[in-house]
Amino acid sequence: MLKSFFPQHEFKALLFDFDGTIADTMPAHLGAWNKALAKYNLSLSREQHQAWAGRPTLRIVEMMNELHNATIDPQQFLAEKEVHYLSSLHEVTTIASVMNVIRHYHRQIPMAIVTGSRRKIVELTMNQLGLQPYFDLLVCAEDYTNGKPAPDCFLMAANKLSIAPSDCLVFEDAILGMQAAQSAGMNVLMVDEAYALTHAQK
Repeated sequence: MLKSFFPQHEFKALLFDFDGTIADTMPAHLGAWNKALAKYNLSLSREQHQAWAGRPTLRIVEMMNELHNATIDPQQFLAEKEVHYLSSLHEVTTIASVMNVIRHYHRQIPMAIVTGSRRKIVELTMNQLGLQPYFDLLVCAEDYTNGKPAPDCFLMAANKLSIAPSDCLVFEDAILGMQAAQSAGMNVLMVDEAYALTHAQK
């Protein structure tokens, strides 16, 4: 299946971003952001949300504070946003092109989720979608300090799986995530806006 993209490469691990890559959560997350921001008379555009995709929520709140000269408490906001997200969890679906890959390679090679989202939210979403059986490892926002575009999260996943970075293939939908994977020395497939898989640009 992956030979059509990398005919000369036998990958030993597949690493997947979660939001917008495996699960079509981005509309639910954006809606949660704007419901939580409304009390501060602020909003987040779809374009800005996509540009910041991959960063932990706490860091995005800090950036919003800097951008708007606001004083939003990041931890309080995180809790409020998660309540809004979970209220729309039933609307979230999987992304078929990526799920085809996951099902095809299940039990053949190790697979991990590497995300900037918090473990609790990822696990609740995975349970909702029946994804838990497919993955050997979750690397979530609490597990590392430097978020994407730093390579730390992908390097951590490779290390925990005992696979060389050059033998890992990353699936990402966000620019920051692709930069992180490339900085880690990994090949990347991009999930584009039509949910098709394409080569990520260097």
